[in-house]
Amino acid sequence: METYRTKIKTLEDLKTELERIKARGKKVVFTNGCFDILHPGHIRYLWNARQLGDHLVVAVNSDRSVREIKGSSRPILGEAARSELIAALEFVDGVVVFDEEDPLNVIESLLPDVLVKGGDWSEERIIGADVVRRAGGEVRVIPFVEGFSTTTIIEKIRTGFVRAGLC
Repeated sequence: METYRTKIKTLEDLKTELERIKARGKKVVFTNGCFDILHPGHIRYLWNARQLGDHLVVAVNSDRSVREIKGSSRPILGEAARSELIAALEFVDGVVVFDEEDPLNVIESLLPDVLVKGGDWSEERIIGADVVRRAGGEVRVIPFVEGFSTTTIIEKIRTGFVRAGLC
């Protein structure tokens, strides 16, 4: 029986799968992120990304790369848990974990038709945009969802524990 966990693949397996999907004329959409504490901002962003094509691939930062980017207190959830949560979303078709600070190697390997980032990224700063455009693809920025931030959620939790005298 196939479960949502089968969506989590190695880069090589995902590349092979995407080659077959593209050969059938399907449009592959790619995005990446830490997705440390999954919240409605993530869900809306990923759903909107999926609307840009036929197959949504999400690259999830490894625990090591999250620590490099966000600091030693992160991630809150490990890469296996974060990948599983993303894979469980019906509109996500493939998940891969990457260990670098940025997804350039993954983008170069998969060559998606559409590269997507959130509105907190300007198009000029999107890593891999030049690679995707050179291959004939497009780069899209999805508006940032106000009111949801993993960092803000973590701070609210910490503040609540301090006020309650629990730390």
